[in-house]
Amino acid sequence: MFEEILNSMSTFNPLWVYVVLLVIPFVENIFPPSPSDFIVVLGGTLIVTNTVDFIPSLVLTTIGSEIGFLTLYFLGSQTDKRLVRKGKVKFISVEALDTAEAWFTKYGFFIILFNRFIPGLRSVISFFAGLSELEFKKTLILSTISAVLWNLILLGLGIFFAENLQFVDYILRTYTTVVFTLLGLAVAVFLLKYLISKRKVK
Repeated sequence: MFEEILNSMSTFNPLWVYVVLLVIPFVENIFPPSPSDFIVVLGGTLIVTNTVDFIPSLVLTTIGSEIGFLTLYFLGSQTDKRLVRKGKVKFISVEALDTAEAWFTKYGFFIILFNRFIPGLRSVISFFAGLSELEFKKTLILSTISAVLWNLILLGLGIFFAENLQFVDYILRTYTTVVFTLLGLAVAVFLLKYLISKRKVK
């Protein structure tokens, strides 16, 4: 399957490959899940064959990631928290808002710096960053750094493992599983502490 996708992309005009590398990370941030990470890896393999160049690929994937992040950040910033707390915004619960703000208060911009390294939650982080009114300038800088580092890793995997894409797929799947497991444990601990604190108050 990987070889078929790679062979299809290698037949594209380089301009269209660049368009794909720009659009896919954007789409992934807005409509997760999507295979953006592996598409970027495939872009790395095309660097090896001289179909595309490294710097434009890194720049375009970063721009796509960042536009997607900022789109949801803007939507979050335009959402009235008072309406959320009144239960007027159906897709956001008061508990979700409280949890997000508690995490941003505790970990600050550290979450933004590593948002691209948390598959499945990137769009959630960007939206709640806007909803929580994090400072735009710092958010922009740190989210850009995050996108650059993550796309650099993905392109590097494509370059160094161009002949073994199954291994790369295994790495990404394992990484995602580990991240979700750790996040699940972190959420469980947070909820447990929250319930204990509420019981003590009562």
